[in-house]
Amino acid sequence: MALVINDRVKQSSTSTGTGAFALTGSVTGFESFATGIGNNNTTYYAIFNQGTNEWEVGLGTLDATSANLTRTTVISSSNSDAIVNFLGGTKDVFCTLPASKAVYLDSTGAPVGAASNGFAVAMAIAL
Repeated sequence: MALVINDRVKQSSTSTGTGAFALTGSVTGFESFATGIGNNNTTYYAIFNQGTNEWEVGLGTLDATSANLTRTTVISSSNSDAIVNFLGGTKDVFCTLPASKAVYLDSTGAPVGAASNGFAVAMAIAL
């Protein structure tokens, strides 16, 4: 099992509750989780219940067929950053890179982000 992050991975789901999400609908112009992430891998995800204020961002794990996404760790959400008990409706489920997990360079070239100290050390060693 590897952590995989990929661009333009999106499917829909009508799953409800706090459990795993069945990834049922394909979205034109996007890759499926099976293609973009792969069986048994983990990824950062976002879920948005269309037409509501329900949303969640976290780390999830795909099952052996990439048909279901288990919500392993919630990073932020519309439920005070706890797991969301999603109501009925169509949800957009997509791959994302949470801001709290990103490391980037600011306008002066200095590292910024959750692991910026480790990033700066790694860059200094690499140079």
